[in-house]
Amino acid sequence: MSLLDLEHTRNIGIIAHIDAGKTTTTERVLFYTGKEHDIGEVHEGAATMDWMAQEQERGITITAAATTCAWKDPLNDQRYTINIIDTPGHVDFTAEVERSLRVLDGAVVVFDGKEGVEAQSETVWRQASKYKVPRFAFINKMDKIGANFKKAVDSMVKRLNANPVPVQIPLGQETEFQGIIDLIEMKAITFEGEHGLQRVTHDIPSDYVEDAKIARASMIEKLADIDEELGMLFLEEQFDAIDDAMIRRALRKGCLNFTAIPVYCGSALRDKGVQEVLNGVLWYLPSPLDIPPVDAFDPQSDDPPEKQEPRKLPPDVNGPLACLAFKTMTEQHGDLTYIRIYSGTLKSGSSVHNPRSKKRERINRLLRMHSIKRENIDEAGAGDIVAVLGLNYTVTGDTLCSEDDHLALGAITFPATVIAMSIEPKTNADREKLANALNKMAKDDPTFRIKLDPETQQTVISGMGELHLDIIRDRILREFKVDANVGQPRVAYRETVLINGTIETEGVHKKQSGGAGSYGHVKIRWSSLPEEERDKVIVEDEVVGGAIPRQFIKSALEGINEACRTGGLAGYAVQGIKAELYDGSYHDVDSKDFAYKDASRLAYRELLEKVGTEILEPMMKVEVRTPHDFQGSVIGDLNSRRARIESTEKDDDITIITAVAPLSEMFGYVQAVRGLSQGRANYSMEPYRYEICPPHVREKIMAERGGAKAGARR
Repeated sequence: MSLLDLEHTRNIGIIAHIDAGKTTTTERVLFYTGKEHDIGEVHEGAATMDWMAQEQERGITITAAATTCAWKDPLNDQRYTINIIDTPGHVDFTAEVERSLRVLDGAVVVFDGKEGVEAQSETVWRQASKYKVPRFAFINKMDKIGANFKKAVDSMVKRLNANPVPVQIPLGQETEFQGIIDLIEMKAITFEGEHGLQRVTHDIPSDYVEDAKIARASMIEKLADIDEELGMLFLEEQFDAIDDAMIRRALRKGCLNFTAIPVYCGSALRDKGVQEVLNGVLWYLPSPLDIPPVDAFDPQSDDPPEKQEPRKLPPDVNGPLACLAFKTMTEQHGDLTYIRIYSGTLKSGSSVHNPRSKKRERINRLLRMHSIKRENIDEAGAGDIVAVLGLNYTVTGDTLCSEDDHLALGAITFPATVIAMSIEPKTNADREKLANALNKMAKDDPTFRIKLDPETQQTVISGMGELHLDIIRDRILREFKVDANVGQPRVAYRETVLINGTIETEGVHKKQSGGAGSYGHVKIRWSSLPEEERDKVIVEDEVVGGAIPRQFIKSALEGINEACRTGGLAGYAVQGIKAELYDGSYHDVDSKDFAYKDASRLAYRELLEKVGTEILEPMMKVEVRTPHDFQGSVIGDLNSRRARIESTEKDDDITIITAVAPLSEMFGYVQAVRGLSQGRANYSMEPYRYEICPPHVREKIMAERGGAKAGARR
């Protein structure tokens, strides 16, 4: 792929709150670009991008799906290649959004024209900001009763702290929605014929002219702060000298440097406005050449990536090979691995190196994906998103590089699981099949965990929410043909240590017998992390003067991490703690790696004996949208669930209630909130953070764990 090809490539994601219309928008994109000859509707279970049976039945996106299409710039007939990933909107599948945004260059954020910014809208926005992904907005469903373009745009300012710059306003709203008014061309545009294929421009109707002039003046005023040339003309009031190309250039500049968010509007379901969104993708979102070079690190270095000077890799097809595996799908004939190529060229039949697994992998088949369909290709270069069939040792977050130039790209981080349940096969004959099914799904889904409960010897699976585990249970039965018994969902509690200042502990492993001895000695300084960092364990090497040889420090640090994962006095993993390995000693002959691991474990146990632990429970950010009449009942019910009401906001005919509530109290809330509101309220919920649970809850948990005698706190 040449630099010219890269300039005309876009790697984008469609992201939004659930039910905002992401997949419907993507289906129209595929139709208008000629990728599909028919439009698959989500509500009919026929969407191309929702290929899983569970997606088609429930009308939601569960797994991110990739496709490639082409679109011509109407200004110059230049053809662009667009790689698209359609992502889920439900919070239980937020990992799909996380790993997609990690490899994308730009995003279209879809908002519901009536609801504006919703809870999961904020989440995906934060994820896009985390990975510095430029984006613009599409206010969808402008034909919906209650749709209000201005209110939706204002919610972007209020809830996202964004600078939205509408480049369109709707031509009518709700049942009167006819099309859009383009503020750059100052024309009204309607979409006529079957599926709105015919774009027709009109003079702006007289009753919209004043609104359009005001909106255009506001757009130019905002862009005056972004583009110097446009700003000078604005200050000198030479408005006639500001042409369309200048406005688009300023919009692109603002989009790429995160100072402006271009805003489009339309109705994907009614075939209005999606072609304009495609134009916006070409005009405002970055090509692979517009994003900063990717950082690569030396996987063989003793220093962690954060302490290395990164190697900068621009998108050069002739550069060193650097690919990131961001998604895997286990299939009958081999794993399907989705990769983003940042540098170099990948060829079918070639071999690559995986620095994490230290394994050589062969590129048996290189594929261009279209949802679940695939097309064989011979090679792909920097800037491409493709798939490889048959990699054996590669998982999500792994780097693939050339065998003679080892490098590693930054890993992808995922949120911790918050809910668990036990699962057992109904017959012994299914035991191996169940284990195989669980292992395959865990490899594909980095937020799905499996472990054996040491007390009950039951297999426990954990995930991001009730729906997440319900989908997994359904797949086990239908996809893998395993009949299994499942327990009730359980909360994934954690423990923490509350330390005022710092505490120092010491661990010594010393064994000498007739044969070879073993020796390890560590001194560790412990402290508590701030409340907002209670989801972390920070382990640092502060050893100076060679008190512990370098070759044993890694084992000592691993021993600390392993001890925290093993759990505290109640048996839950310990987090919210910082450990500094600052001193120790060694024996010239007897020092061993395992001895330093064990010494760290002993120092950790001494800490627990000194200060005990507190139990942490996962808290959820809850947003309930209810008609005013039911506000009191909903708030009363939330209070009974130990929720903290953060805010209530009136919005036309509804009240938006924002609260923080313990996950343990929110099981089955969907039925409760429907019952309280005659089926008219809806809610969304996402993980917020871990907090120390109240004493009465702690006592109940300890009793259930059979660990009251341990006295989790002195």
